[in-house]
Amino acid sequence: MLAYSTYSEAGGVGKTTIAANLAVAHARAGLKPLVVPLDPQDGDLSRLFGVDTHRTEPVDNLVRHMIRRPKGDFDDLIHRVEGLDIVPEHNMLSDLAEYLQREKDQAEAMGEAFGIHAQLLRVLREAGVPDKYDVLICDPPATEGPHLYNAIHATRSLVIPIEPSAKGRAAVQGLESLVAGLQDQLNVDVGVLAAIPIGFKDTRDQRTILDEIQYSIPEIIGERASLMEGCWMRQCSAFRYIREFRDRRRDYELETLAQFDRMARYLEQSVGLDAPNPPEPGDLDHGVVSA
Repeated sequence: MLAYSTYSEAGGVGKTTIAANLAVAHARAGLKPLVVPLDPQDGDLSRLFGVDTHRTEPVDNLVRHMIRRPKGDFDDLIHRVEGLDIVPEHNMLSDLAEYLQREKDQAEAMGEAFGIHAQLLRVLREAGVPDKYDVLICDPPATEGPHLYNAIHATRSLVIPIEPSAKGRAAVQGLESLVAGLQDQLNVDVGVLAAIPIGFKDTRDQRTILDEIQYSIPEIIGERASLMEGCWMRQCSAFRYIREFRDRRRDYELETLAQFDRMARYLEQSVGLDAPNPPEPGDLDHGVVSA
């Protein structure tokens, strides 16, 4: 199974839209992706896909499963949208650290072990996710804490959206020390599958910054603020937005879709995963055939 978390220390670099469109690109190729967003803020992946209508209600949710207080089966948490499965975020994620610490204290009082950063992995394994799905994508917030640590413990790999600027350069430099610290803290190996520059305008400074990045860069995405804003307004992926809501198809936006398709193939190939029905990159008329 291909498993990765989209993460960047710098906020506002398109992390969530990258996760959403890569997930759809995997699904377009006939693979079965599960998306697990972990961001407690409102501008999250559940909002982008329009599946966050129950986040304030006292319903079963991922946090309850992580603290061993589920109200139902894990499969009942899943929503299906644009060919992929997603576990919607819930407002209980805002207090995840407190919930996990409380459960840890209770477990230790009973002489039991409870790894705060291993609970998402436990939930996914108990639900049979590695056997049911081809791809797992986690989208944690851009801050250190149990959301990020659980995501990385579950996936062991990162895809890093990067702003090609001085701010982005600092974030990449900080990420290297963060990955080393996570490996020590979680006692797991953490790899970086790819870095994805976003908002590239081909300036000399930007080219210099990209030359300094030590990670693999399969694609470089240009300035696409209008396209991404449209996705948020219509609550859908870029694939659906261009297909259903754009009045005309712009070549540079179709090329962006092709880039998402090519990035998905690159990530799949990094773990030897063969997509059964890969589209011609950017082909909006390609039908999804489930694996």
